Parts: sequence; structure tokens; C-alpha cells
Amino acid sequence: QVQLVESGGGLVQAGGSLRLSCAASGGTFSSRAMGWFRQAPGKERESVASVIWSGGSTYYADSVKGRFTISRDNVKKALYLQMSSLKPEDTAVYYCAMGRNSVSAMRKDAVDYWGQGTQVTVSS
Repeated sequence: QVQLVESGGGLVQAGGSLRLSCAASGGTFSSRAMGWFRQAPGKERESVASVIWSGGSTYYADSVKGRFTISRDNVKKALYLQMSSLKPEDTAVYYCAMGRNSVSAMRKDAVDYWGQGTQVTVSS
């Protein structure tokens, strides 16, 4: 059974940075696309970023392009999200997600497993 555990969330001032981590256990991490999603209060869960199995290609939501960087370490079975120039509108619970295949994890219906989420709060 796959388990995804996020860490690194917290409270940060606008303009600051945070690095989220996701530790995976079970399953075949290195052969799956991985992604980060977020959900703000009263809003639907939305895709933030995704990376294919090898780390060779990445995809970002327009709202975070140029500010967030997704990366992975297949040896450590870990996924990361480096967030910079944070804005109050980035405030949300951030979820790690494992895709059903090796190249796509940008849509909710392409996700096989979810982490429990980590809260990110950006103050103005």
C-alpha cells in the first residue's frame, strides 16, 4: 500500500519561501508521475505542479510559474516543492499526489494516491 507523507508547511510572510517535502513508501515511486495540489477554504482542490517519472519534464499552473519549483529524488522516494515569492493567495492545504502513470499527475482524475496534506499560510 502506498503512503505519502507531506512535511514543511507553516506560516510565512508574503515574499517569503517554504520548501515542502513528500516521503513515499510502498508502491513504485520511480515509475510514477508525481504532483502537488492545493485546496483553499471554500475552493476546489487544484493542481499546482507535476513532474514525470524521471524528473525530466515538469508542469506548472500559471499562478505559480516562475515562483515554484517541483523536483524529485527517486532514490530517496521523495518529492519536493520549493515555493518562493509567496503570496497570501497561496494559502492552502498542499497535497502530494501519485499519478496513475509515468507522465501525468496534473489532474485529479489522474491521481492514484493522496497524502494527508500540509497547511501553508502566507500572511500579508
